[in-house]
Amino acid sequence: MAGPRSTAPMAAEAELLLMQKQALAEEEAAKAKRELLTRFLQEKLSREEQSSMWGLHKVRTLWRLAQRKTKDQELRQDIEILSQTFTRVMDCKDGVIETLVRDLEEAEEQQNRALSSHLHLTDQLLHLQRCRLGYLEEGFNAQVGALEAEFEAERRAILKQQEWESCCLQDMALAMEQDHTRNDHEALLNFQSARDDIKNKDQQYSRLQLVARLEGLWEQIQSARRSYAQSTEKKKVEFDELKRKCEKSSREIDVQAKKLQKLQDLVTASKDQIAAHLQESEKQCQHIQEDKDHALQKLQKLRAQISQAGATAHTHLVTLTCQCSATLKVLQQVVEKAQRILRLAEMCRRLETEEEKVLPFYPSSLSESEQQKALRVLEETPIEPLARAMKDYMGLERFWQRFNKAKLEEKALEQARAALANRNQHLRKLLQQYLSGAAVSQKVPRNPHPILTIKQKPHPKK
Repeated sequence: MAGPRSTAPMAAEAELLLMQKQALAEEEAAKAKRELLTRFLQEKLSREEQSSMWGLHKVRTLWRLAQRKTKDQELRQDIEILSQTFTRVMDCKDGVIETLVRDLEEAEEQQNRALSSHLHLTDQLLHLQRCRLGYLEEGFNAQVGALEAEFEAERRAILKQQEWESCCLQDMALAMEQDHTRNDHEALLNFQSARDDIKNKDQQYSRLQLVARLEGLWEQIQSARRSYAQSTEKKKVEFDELKRKCEKSSREIDVQAKKLQKLQDLVTASKDQIAAHLQESEKQCQHIQEDKDHALQKLQKLRAQISQAGATAHTHLVTLTCQCSATLKVLQQVVEKAQRILRLAEMCRRLETEEEKVLPFYPSSLSESEQQKALRVLEETPIEPLARAMKDYMGLERFWQRFNKAKLEEKALEQARAALANRNQHLRKLLQQYLSGAAVSQKVPRNPHPILTIKQKPHPKK
């Protein structure tokens, strides 16, 4: 009893172990199968991706070659058309540039002529002004020379008269000195005679008083008198002669006194005349000084006018040079603008289509009556300032037509681009939905590049 009970649990345990081993073997086999399946699927997926990539690369290269060929042909045709239009446009622009260059040369010649004429006129004006100043200076110098000559003549006359009067005065002084010496001599003689009389009186008095004393001395006195009479005889004769000369000189002194009085009268008269002449000469000098000051003021005014004229001429020249430089800058800007316009026209011509090259403008959608009505309206004189301003730009009507056409095409292209962008976005959303649905249905692991895998899967079938 104990043996079968012990064998039964042993058999159960062996069966349980066997079942566990079988389960483990089945799990390992299933695991190996799953690994093989995943490896196979991964290899297959990688091969399909490589084949799809190579196929897509071949398709793209072939498509690019076809597009290059067609684009090459189109570009060659466009280059031929553009070369013809470019040559035509260049000829037109060369003609316009030549006309502009001629106009510029004519304008420069006119400017040079105007400048030369202005400079010639200014030179003539300066020459006339210098001649006028020369004539005024010559007249002033002539007047000054005449006044100097007259003044020198009067001065010489006054000096001659003064010399004559000084000689007369010297003669009179000499005569007065001689008269004075004669008077002194007469006084001396009178003194000597009075002394002799006094001596005689003394002798008589002494003779009365001192008869006794004089008797002894009489002989001596007589001898002395005789000697004195002998010695004074010549002096007496000389005294008589001097007395006659004194009378004669007194008469001459009276005559000279009368002459001196006349000379004094003449001197006073000449002094009055000299004073009058001096006053007149001072007045004339004052008038001459005033004329000189007036002439100097006129000269200063003329110099100021000349300097002002020179300054105005210099300012005119400076303004003219500034205007010339400004015109040159404006012309340079015009040339640059023309070059820019030519470049833009060339770029626009390159971007034109064949239809635009043949028919660059829209055909008019107006009827003949409407066109005639529009012409009548355009021919009428406008009232509003904007309409009058637009009247000056009637030559740009064709340009505005093409400009409006280009703007309309640009707006149409923008709208088409927006529509295509919206459509592309909608297609992307649909494609994402399709890819997400295909990924869920096929239970494939998530690929980092789902778009390429889905697009490239049908390629091996093809």
